[in-house]
Amino acid sequence: MSEVLLLEKLEGRIGVLTVNRPDKMNALNREVRESLFETLEALRHDDEVRVVVITGSGDRAFIAGADIAEFKDAGAVEQYRSMQESNIYSLMEDFPKPIIAMINGYCLGGGCELSMACDIRIASDRAKLGQPEVNLGIIPGGGGTQRLPRLVGEGRAALLIMSGTLIGADEALDIGLVDSIFPADELRDRTLEIARTIASKSPIALQAAKESILAARRMPLDEGLKFERAWFGLLFSTQDKNEGVGAFLEKRDPEFTGR
Repeated sequence: MSEVLLLEKLEGRIGVLTVNRPDKMNALNREVRESLFETLEALRHDDEVRVVVITGSGDRAFIAGADIAEFKDAGAVEQYRSMQESNIYSLMEDFPKPIIAMINGYCLGGGCELSMACDIRIASDRAKLGQPEVNLGIIPGGGGTQRLPRLVGEGRAALLIMSGTLIGADEALDIGLVDSIFPADELRDRTLEIARTIASKSPIALQAAKESILAARRMPLDEGLKFERAWFGLLFSTQDKNEGVGAFLEKRDPEFTGR
């Protein structure tokens, strides 16, 4: 494990990934992106982890954007080639297990894009979010122009992206950029409580739910409904379905195995 990315495996089958560059406001550089990629690929096949939580070190920043120092001497061809490499944002969006962004501070630029690639965004009441790339004479390059309009609508997305202004957690909740907010001193406990609730469910059903929700974004309605029905039927072949139905009828808690 790299020093810039910490992994905790907690009770309840939770994996917490912490971007650990507090002196740089946890800015995303190549090392962080590569470490995230490698760690998520390992967690993909780790039965000890059913839900991943990602956050930033310290109490100032979740991820305050890309490491701008890497932009200074980058030319167009070099940057183009870099953007064709494996994309951490798409990897997270397509990851088979739920990922929760625990936004504990500034969540800007590439950090905001990374949070949008997660399934759920839970923020501290002190969090600040935005896509300020226009202030550098560029635009978002990690999916901000595509995922943000799908979350908050085209007009609000245009306002954030074109003005480069930041918004607080309350406004982010109002427009749908985050899903819950908690006081800063409660953020970790409340987020882990949500993560444990999700992790107690069937891993196969969670994967089916995640893929079906993504299908709603990517497919026309009729195709998305077919996709959902296919997963619904397929789940009837699993041991977890039998366990869930049996536990319900027997009035006990289910013990899902992911089979």
